[in-house]
Amino acid sequence: MSIELNIDREIREAYSSDASGVIMLPDAVARPDSPEEVVELLKQATLEQTGITPAGAQTSTTASSITDGGILLSLRRLARIVDFDKAQMMMRVEAGALLGDVKRLVAAEGMLFPPDPTSENESTVGGAIACNASGARSLRYGATRPHIRALKVALASGEIIELRRSNLEKNTVGYAFAHDPVDWFIGSEGTLGVILEAELGLIPDPGQALGIAFPFASEEMALGFVVEARESQSVSARCLEYFDGLAFEIARSADERPGWAPDAQAMVYVEEEGLEDADTFEKWMELAERFKADSDVRVFEGDSQLRQARRLRHAVPATMNERGAMYRRTGGRKVSTDWAVPYRRLGEALTVARQIAAGSGVGQAVIYGHAGNGHPHQNYVARDASELAVIERVIEKTLKAILAMGGTVAAEHGIGKLKRKWVGLQMSAIQIGAMRAIKHELDPYNVLARGNML
Repeated sequence: MSIELNIDREIREAYSSDASGVIMLPDAVARPDSPEEVVELLKQATLEQTGITPAGAQTSTTASSITDGGILLSLRRLARIVDFDKAQMMMRVEAGALLGDVKRLVAAEGMLFPPDPTSENESTVGGAIACNASGARSLRYGATRPHIRALKVALASGEIIELRRSNLEKNTVGYAFAHDPVDWFIGSEGTLGVILEAELGLIPDPGQALGIAFPFASEEMALGFVVEARESQSVSARCLEYFDGLAFEIARSADERPGWAPDAQAMVYVEEEGLEDADTFEKWMELAERFKADSDVRVFEGDSQLRQARRLRHAVPATMNERGAMYRRTGGRKVSTDWAVPYRRLGEALTVARQIAAGSGVGQAVIYGHAGNGHPHQNYVARDASELAVIERVIEKTLKAILAMGGTVAAEHGIGKLKRKWVGLQMSAIQIGAMRAIKHELDPYNVLARGNML
């Protein structure tokens, strides 16, 4: 068996970019049709100490799915549904299957795979696992990690290992981090092994959901509403998504009905599922009125309308990606953050972030995201290389302030290559050393995903 390495420049250029706005040209592209071809490639690469970067649909915002030199390993052709057991509430699927396709398939059988990254229709299961993707519903269901029962992984040596999560309630054997090796690979960004298959844990479909978009006169009122909603006993949100004035302007322009709350300076989108309580809408309205929400709310009921709400949300990053792409030739791009703080401190954190940007003379970021988790996205657009450098300094100052509030430098999109320089702000030398030790044990020649994370 021999796997073809494509060195045609057009093919290599097709795999040279992702959602980060960065371009890196691989030396070759491999597109295996089977796990056996992956194993063969890994054995040869380790023998020759050639770098291999695994990639799915390349929706990474951190440049983790591209490589400067070496081999780009596209897993898109490994997309089979291996097993589907309704009684066991599980599906086993290859890494290259699109997440959106998987979710629709299980939904037709009355089940749900909870992780819901905005790019689910353009991202793969393997990619979602590799960066521990989350999304709006992570407020209720968490990120990808708790929904992965088992993995089949190819190590750099070519050895294939099968890992299954333990169901034990008590275990005192060894160090805690070694109890469930499944967790080593979730969020590892391709640095420890190539995910070939995953067993996904499913849950019963929670039934009809209601979405409501509430405009507000100020950010303070909007974020006060978020805190109250998260802590409320009368409503139960599965997501609490925030749009600042700039983000709301983009979402407003994508709305099918023009003129939506033109004076509002912020918007919060909520969803609640189940709807056993007939007064759900009224309870949300009562809560919103306490924070002086605009009366021009948008209500989304049924699958079609909820998909429309998702499109409004997705319009923000999609628009920012387009704006950033305009400046690639001059050394600019979109620059995004995914830091997080304890949700009660989000308003304070955004105030500090804006002050830092204003003091540096750069335009304010478009801010939106998972306010219920204290996790926004700041999207800047750098018009050239010099402005990019200023924005990155602004972000570093912001991250230091975020860490002082008990936050994290990355809550959702991982580290990749772009955020690697900030790992040391948060993690101690001991923590980084422990990660390097695991990396060396599993990939002693640093073949896999060079430049990601470490």
